[in-house]
Amino acid sequence: MQRKKVILFYNPQSGNGMFKNHLDYIIERYQDAGMRVIPIRAYGDAGLAEYLAGLDPATYQEEYAQILAAGGDGTLNVCVNAMIENGIDLPLVILPSGTANDFASYFNIPTDVERVIDLAMEQNYTRADVGIVNGRYFINVAAIGQVVDVSQKTDPTLKNSIGVLAYYLKGLSEVPDLKPIKVTLKTPEKVYKEKMYFMVVMNGRSAGGFRNLAPDSEINDGKLDVVLFRNMSLFEMPQVFMRILRGRHGSSQKVLHFKTSHLVLEAEDDLPTDIDGEHGAKLPLEFAVLPGRIRIAVQKEAPREEAADGQRDRKRLERFFLSDGR
Repeated sequence: MQRKKVILFYNPQSGNGMFKNHLDYIIERYQDAGMRVIPIRAYGDAGLAEYLAGLDPATYQEEYAQILAAGGDGTLNVCVNAMIENGIDLPLVILPSGTANDFASYFNIPTDVERVIDLAMEQNYTRADVGIVNGRYFINVAAIGQVVDVSQKTDPTLKNSIGVLAYYLKGLSEVPDLKPIKVTLKTPEKVYKEKMYFMVVMNGRSAGGFRNLAPDSEINDGKLDVVLFRNMSLFEMPQVFMRILRGRHGSSQKVLHFKTSHLVLEAEDDLPTDIDGEHGAKLPLEFAVLPGRIRIAVQKEAPREEAADGQRDRKRLERFFLSDGR
C-alpha cells in the first residue's frame, strides 16, 4: 500500500534558526509511522502555493495526511493563505519555532519537536476560524497604528537573543512620537468614531507576546475581537500597559473592546498595518471571518490558563514599571 504523504513547510530563519537540526528526526518519526515527508522550504509566498496548486482536488485527501508548518505566525500565515487559495483542507500541525508564536500559544502547543510529533501522531483536531482583511487571510491578528509594525522594525539578532522582549523595547522607544488618529469603525451592530493610537483585530488571544490582549477571544466562535487603544496622556500609558500585561485592560475607559463578524475601518490619515507579523494592506480595511475553515492538531488535555513562557515575559516587563497599574 502506498504511504500517505505529509507536507513539511518550514522556515529555516524563524526563531534561532536551529529548526533544520531537527529535520532528520522529523522524517524518521513519520517514516516509522508509515508516512512519507515532502519538505518545502519557505522562500516568499510561492513555494507552498505552487505545490498545493498541483494537487488533484479529487484525490489529495487520500494521498496526504497532514501539513506540518514549522515557523512563527508569519510562516503560518503563508501556509494558511496557500491552503485556502488552493481549496486545500488538510489537518495542520504547528511546530512553533518563531519569536512569539502567538497562534500556537492559544492551543498550548509545545515548542519541543518530540512532543509536537507525538501530538501529530495522535491526530486529535479542532476547527479554527480564519480572518479576512481586504481579501487576504490571517490566522491570529491584524494590527493598525503607529507602533504595530515593531515586529518588522526589530533587529532579527535581538529577537533571537531575547525573544518577545525585543518587541516591547522597540515599541516603548516609539511612544514619545505617538499622535492620536481619527478613525471610523463600521460594524453591522454599531458605528464607532474614535481617536486612537493603535488597534488590533484578533482571531486569537495574544499578539507580539502579549498573552492576554484579547482574553475573551474564542478561535471558533465566528467572531473577531476588536481592541482599540484610545487617546491618552503619557502619564496614563504605563498604567494601561500594565493592565494589558495582566489582561485587565478591558475595564479601562482608554480601551474599546467588542466582537463582530464584519468590520470596515476608515481613517483620515494613512496608518501602518501588520498582518500576522508582516506588512498589511493600506486603509480602508474590510474584515470578515471564515468560520471553522482550518483543522488544527491539538493536545487532548485542556490548555493552561497561561503558558509558562508567557508568565516569564509578563513578570520581566512588570519590573520595568514602578506603577502597579491598578
